[in-house]
Amino acid sequence: MPELVFFSGTMDCGKSTLALQRIHNRSARGLQGVVFTRDDRAGEGKLSSRLGLVTDAVEAAPGMDLYAYVVGRMTQGDRVDYLIVDEAQFLASEQVDQLARVVDDLDLDVFAFGITTDFRARLFPGSQRLIELADRIEALQVEAMCWCGARATHNARTVGGEMVVEGEQVVVGDVNGPAAEVGYEVLCRRHHRRRMTSAASHAGTLSPDVLPIASAYPLPS
Repeated sequence: MPELVFFSGTMDCGKSTLALQRIHNRSARGLQGVVFTRDDRAGEGKLSSRLGLVTDAVEAAPGMDLYAYVVGRMTQGDRVDYLIVDEAQFLASEQVDQLARVVDDLDLDVFAFGITTDFRARLFPGSQRLIELADRIEALQVEAMCWCGARATHNARTVGGEMVVEGEQVVVGDVNGPAAEVGYEVLCRRHHRRRMTSAASHAGTLSPDVLPIASAYPLPS
């Protein structure tokens, strides 16, 4: 049975690399797919990984009807065996509904790849809708790591090397961008809460942990 599958994880966990690998594997079997992406680091209409691999893709622009696009391609005689959707977190909720319709009405597998939460640790609308509708959710097995060595679970936005928690939800940047520009870094929950990026960790040592509230009772002498 065709499925809508959501492959999710933090930044830097290899989601785009896996998407490209899926395209390669299916092409080797003679299958042809439609590849969608949105706001890729390599530019419009590209799907790229940080390993340097890149392929052409269809830019899933705001307001674009993804179901209608696929139907149009098939009506023109193009063969479509599956869909790959990278940066799926940037899709609108209704576009995720359209992907589900591709699975149900056109009997095609749809493989969506994206990060779940933004720099504020809030769900992206596209990711939220995928979690609600997907037949299967796969957590990527390549674990990104926080600067402290712990498993990274949160995405942080930095401006001039400083972590920020306010601003537009979508601002394109990169984990390898210049420090003076908008950038991103993956952190464990502890250091995301403390706004402690790798740059900040080298500026000084952490204060000793203290309880978040004062004790209501006097300590015994």
